[in-house]
Amino acid sequence: MAKTKTNGTAVTATLQPLGDRVVVRPSGREEMTKSGIVIPDTAKEKPQRGTVIAVGAGRRDDDGKRIAMDVAVGDEVLFAKYGGTEFKLEDEELLILPEKDILAIVEG
Repeated sequence: MAKTKTNGTAVTATLQPLGDRVVVRPSGREEMTKSGIVIPDTAKEKPQRGTVIAVGAGRRDDDGKRIAMDVAVGDEVLFAKYGGTEFKLEDEELLILPEKDILAIVEG
């Protein structure tokens, strides 16, 4: 297993997404509302923001040429609410999704 640096934290890179897929670490879910009400696990909304930790090589066009990805490792992104597939890797909840499900890169 190789170690990779991402946003100042060590991440175990054990997978490489294929094509135009991206692996995202979703941001933590809110535990409490602004008014101080604790939200139970069953009522929490799925996060729509996260950090890209792995990127595929990109999809191919009709001529077989590789189309570069618009996102890179370390980018903070917004993604479709029900996009992608959730999975667990080394006790960490991750999400793998196609690049088309990424709505925006958060800058700043």
